[in-house]
Amino acid sequence: MSRRIYGLHAANAALRYSPERIRRAWVDVQRRDRRLAQVRQQLQELGIPVEAVDRKRLDRLSGDPHHQGVVLEVILPEARNENALAEKIGQLENPFFLVLDQVQDPHNLGACLRTCDAVGAHGVIVPKDRSVDLTPTVCKVASGAAETVPLYRVTNLARTLDFLKDAGLWRYGAAGEAQQTAFETDLTGPLALVMGGEGGGLRRLTRERCDLLIGLPMKGRVESLNLSVAAGVLLYECLRQREFGS
Repeated sequence: MSRRIYGLHAANAALRYSPERIRRAWVDVQRRDRRLAQVRQQLQELGIPVEAVDRKRLDRLSGDPHHQGVVLEVILPEARNENALAEKIGQLENPFFLVLDQVQDPHNLGACLRTCDAVGAHGVIVPKDRSVDLTPTVCKVASGAAETVPLYRVTNLARTLDFLKDAGLWRYGAAGEAQQTAFETDLTGPLALVMGGEGGGLRRLTRERCDLLIGLPMKGRVESLNLSVAAGVLLYECLRQREFGS
């Protein structure tokens, strides 16, 4: 399925990792920008049709005024399934995955993909139902990580969490009421970090399958962090321990 993605980061990622998926492009005829000029040159060198249009046309094509002067029509990367997940885990010595339970905000998924790329996580697992897919907004926010971090969409998340346990992964759920913080927890082994969706947190069946609930210390008056912010802190604590010791 082809869709439009936009923004310089998304365009550069598509050119770097999957230029064969780009079908056509539109660029701002009035914008004089070195980075945009480089993108346009690469597109033309690859023989991809490039049309110079005004900003209003780009606004309509992207549905977002923050397109940075470039819109691409691409075949979006496809999410993988349970079989691909099992195959991937079988290839890894120390698996490290992020599980998102019904995250529906494309900005949150995009930010989580970007952080997963930064910390070297092996993929993001989401249920097929009530979870955002790889939309153009997700790809823009991910700044290229939608091309590099596999997204696994599974039919039954509870069953997948059971499979992860059988495969030897510890399933640590993030919860505000947790009695133990991430900083007190050994995160160096095979790991699935499980986070709930916006507002509702972890669903009951998801929570019941977690081996341990972990949280972040909150010293101020607010009760919680934005999902992608909390995920970023937790993922970097995982990286710190896995790279530099607990």
